[in-house]
Amino acid sequence: MQNKQTHARLVVSVPDQQIIVFRDDSPPQTYPVSTSRFGLGTEPGSFRTPLGNFRICEKFGDDAPLRLVFRSRQATGEIAPDGGEEDLILTRILWLEGTDEENQNTKERYIYIHGTNQENRIGSPASHGCVRMRNNDIAELFAIVPTGSPVQIVNAPTKNFLASQTSSPQ
Repeated sequence: MQNKQTHARLVVSVPDQQIIVFRDDSPPQTYPVSTSRFGLGTEPGSFRTPLGNFRICEKFGDDAPLRLVFRSRQATGEIAPDGGEEDLILTRILWLEGTDEENQNTKERYIYIHGTNQENRIGSPASHGCVRMRNNDIAELFAIVPTGSPVQIVNAPTKNFLASQTSSPQ
């Protein structure tokens, strides 16, 4: 059975290390994430998480098993164990494309929302620029968020966006 993808908007709160998913008439969902341990920025080679407005330009990993390793967006067939020092890209990939002038290099920097082998680090900045999620969470998100969905990465608390969502007229 195929999941119904609906209109969706994602907001990543760097201070709270959370992603909020706003979908049609559904209540907002939140998931813990991990952004860059190197801070915020758009410089090539900086391994920093960019701020601003983005869209999901491509998705990889439909129906892949949890913890499947991807290299250059290609499934390797390897299932990663928990832990390890290498920053692996697992389970699903949502590839981000910057829509602001200052973050237009995001796609070329290979900034994704993806699963990780370092789930114990979710909730604190630990990535190399991407937005990491738990593998079960990215699989769930992948199924409900269509290509083209807008994404904001902000240096602001989650509560600012949840409050504005509940106070806006329907």
